[in-house]
Amino acid sequence: MNESDLQAVRNVLQQFQDGYDRRDLTAIDSFRTLFASEAAVEVIGTGGTVPGDDEWCLGPEAAITLVKNDWEGWGDLRLDVAGARIEALGDVAWLATSGTVTMELKRDETYSNYLNSLRRIVDDQQTDSRSRLIEILRGATNTLFEGERGDQYIWPIRFTSVLVRRDGNWLFHQMQFSFATTRFPDVRTV
Repeated sequence: MNESDLQAVRNVLQQFQDGYDRRDLTAIDSFRTLFASEAAVEVIGTGGTVPGDDEWCLGPEAAITLVKNDWEGWGDLRLDVAGARIEALGDVAWLATSGTVTMELKRDETYSNYLNSLRRIVDDQQTDSRSRLIEILRGATNTLFEGERGDQYIWPIRFTSVLVRRDGNWLFHQMQFSFATTRFPDVRTV
């Protein structure tokens, strides 16, 4: 990869980080220009498990909706722009970097939020009673454990993306945010 392409891709990543720093919803349309316009654009958030559902966004509009939701309610994303590992072949580049997401969650608010979510679990008639009870116990245990660790949550995050060059500009075509886990994953199909 030549130095000018490397710097151009890093600049796009920096613009992405700047958008997350500012969280200016009036600038969401200009932020959209960081993404390719093809329907094949894909953004997978930390909660994405099924293509086209929840945080597995298909198409540029869905991708921008995820960004908007992040700006409105997610923690402070800090990506290691300078340390991003970037490679390219022709008009396709890919990168991987680490970062953090930081949120301030008051202990009592965390407990209250979990208690409010219990109705969804209890009312879920698609899931058997034993499984719902286990989900309640698991969630309660995790909520109590994390709440006792303090009000500031700092989670390590991984960020990967693929960019394409269109009309001389590097644009995001695919990206994924993912949390590392030292325990069983949060989602299990069987």
